[in-house]
Formats: sequence, C-alpha cells, structure tokens
Amino acid sequence: MTDAILVLNGGSSSLKFAVFERLEELPLLLRGNVSSLGQQPRLRVEPAAGGSKIDRSLGEAPIDMGKAFAAVASVLAENDLLHRINKVGHRIVHGGRDFTGATLLDERTLKALRLLEPMAPIHQRINLEIVALATKLLPQALQIGCFDTAFHSARPELAKIYGLPRAMTETGIVSYGFHGLSYSHIAAKLRGRYGARAGGRAIVAHLGSGASLCAMHAGQSVATTMGFSTLDGLVMSTRCGALDPGVILHLLQERRMSAEGLVTLLYEQSGLLGVSGISGDMRTLIASEDPAAAEAVDLFVYRIGREIGSLAAAMRGLDTLVFTAGIGENAPLIRERICVAAAWLGVGLDEERNREGEEVVSNATSRVDVLVIPADEERAVAAEMLVFRSSASTTAREGPL
Repeated sequence: MTDAILVLNGGSSSLKFAVFERLEELPLLLRGNVSSLGQQPRLRVEPAAGGSKIDRSLGEAPIDMGKAFAAVASVLAENDLLHRINKVGHRIVHGGRDFTGATLLDERTLKALRLLEPMAPIHQRINLEIVALATKLLPQALQIGCFDTAFHSARPELAKIYGLPRAMTETGIVSYGFHGLSYSHIAAKLRGRYGARAGGRAIVAHLGSGASLCAMHAGQSVATTMGFSTLDGLVMSTRCGALDPGVILHLLQERRMSAEGLVTLLYEQSGLLGVSGISGDMRTLIASEDPAAAEAVDLFVYRIGREIGSLAAAMRGLDTLVFTAGIGENAPLIRERICVAAAWLGVGLDEERNREGEEVVSNATSRVDVLVIPADEERAVAAEMLVFRSSASTTAREGPL
C-alpha cells in the first residue's frame, strides 16, 4: 500500500486538511476542513472516491485548535489512514529571510519560526501549535514546513527593500510577500495551460478574507501587494491594507493608543468590516442595501484596480489575469467590476461565462486572458513534500528575522 502525505493548513478560525497518495500525480484520498471555530464549528469531509461525505456540527460553543485537530485525527483514524502517513506538510505563513523552501521542522527550526510570530500574529502561532499536535499524533512521520513567503523570495531586490536606513534592511525589515503557496499552485496551473511561458506577464488576484495580488513573469514572482506583514496592500475582510505610516504615528502619539490596541484595530476591526460597520463578509455586503456596505465594496474594487495598474507597470504589460480564493472564485460581480477597472489594459469579460464561473471568462476581443482557477494550497504543499529531501532543509540564522 502506497505511503501517504497529510497536509495541514490552519487559519485563525479554520483548519483545512488533505491526504494525498505519495505518487507523482498526487492522487487525493481525502479532503476536508473544520470551519467557524469561533461560532458554531462544523466538520466537512469529501472523500476522493468511495465513502460518504461528512457535514456535521461540532456543537454551538466555540472550540480551540486542539479540538479541531482532534476532529481531524478522528476522521483520519476512521478512514484507516494514520498508519500510512509518513510525511506531514504544514502551511506556515512566515519563513523570514532564511526559510525559502520546504524545511524539516526540528526544534532549532521551530525556535527560529517562533521568533517570527510578531510579524504574523494571527497565523504563525496557530501554525506552530498544529505542528506540535501533529508531532504528538504521528511521531513516526516527518514534520515539514512550507512557507507562504518562499514563493516571493527570488523577486528583484528593488521589489523587496523599503526607503529605510540600510542597517535596518540588513536586519530583515524588507518586503516578504505572502499567499505564496496559493500563487505556487496557480503558477503550476498556468504552466500546464501555457507551457514554460506560464501565461507570460500574469497578475493573480488571491481574493479571500485575506487578499493580495501577485505579478508573475513566466510563473515567477516579480512583485506583490503584501510586504513586511500580512497587513499591507489591499483592503481585506478585517485588515486595513496599505496605510500611511503617519496614521500609526498619530494613533500612538496623539491618541495614545497602545501597541496591543493597534494590533486589534489593524488586524481585526478594519477593512471591509471597519468601513461598512456591518460585516467583513463580501456576500453580506453585496446583499446589503446600506450605503456604507456599498462604499466598502467600492473601496475593495478601487484598491484592486489601482494595484493592478501598479503591477502591470512593474512588468510593462499584462497578458493574463487570474482570479482565485473565496471571493475571486465565487463573486462574479466583483470579478466583473475589477475587469471593468482594468479594461484600459485590454481586459475584456464575457458576462455569461463569468456568471457561470467557467475557467476562461475573457471575451473574444480581450487582449488579456482572464481565468478563474480554484485555490489549492494543500496540493501545493503536497507537491513540495513529494520532492523534499531532509538534507536540503535550510539552516536558520541566529536572530529573529
């Protein structure tokens, strides 16, 4: 019986998981998620072949990541998979300067990754908690980290540095970029469609509760909207996006806001939720007749349209535009409005194809191919697991960045 790879992808309120056979094509054995940990959590499982789907409540009360993981462990046991798993791949949001490829999660590596928690306060701690839970459940398996920052590590130096003193840059205060596993999956899909050209000059819009854009040339990251942290760039569900640093100085100096208060404001109370005063969920805002909801949607689209122009300038043109992730895949109205904003670049949308959610949604006269490709970070992690060699793990520097 073929060995299997387990992939774990934890977020602030969810835990996604998938099991793949360790074969070149990565046949999927099982996929699922525990969602809404903070309110009315649910377990959903979709076996690849045979077996029955699961969609059940885990109670009315909030649950922590430990209980979510226990639900996943039960599913793996029920499907007789625990003894087959010899590699566990973890999506880890921040790899800093040093972790630019799949890395064995030994104690030295974990220590270095814990030092990065302040740079990704919502996700990093959760990611590392899941590593500890998986190590206890599967002590025989290799625990391997794959990093959202790694895909962007080969960008040109000018795309990484800020206008800060060089000494600060050298300590690691640079743009890292995120959502890299999602972009890696899209790059692989584009290579499958276009060959080595991978869509030429492509902009990929990863639009979910966290949102960013990535400019790729021949499948390689050139520029991206997130930078030092996951706060930068686009307006998101509850995160502010790009903000004048003077606003932070004002809040600290004039309004005497604490560092903890700033973290809560910028990560949890801003974005679509903050602007609308209603919700950070795009579906709720689109359905609302409140003018503040409409303004939040307008701002979301405006900022994306403006950043598409910036990224197209960095590549001196645009050949392919890709939508992915929750909003990108499931909100035809948002895709339509973004394409209208990018029409000056030669983007043309087929309204019927867009409504139906087809893969190709550009019209016959569009100079830019417009695609909708589902996100699959779990498969991107599994692909890295397939070629992982423990001797290739990166040596961490002695320092926080």
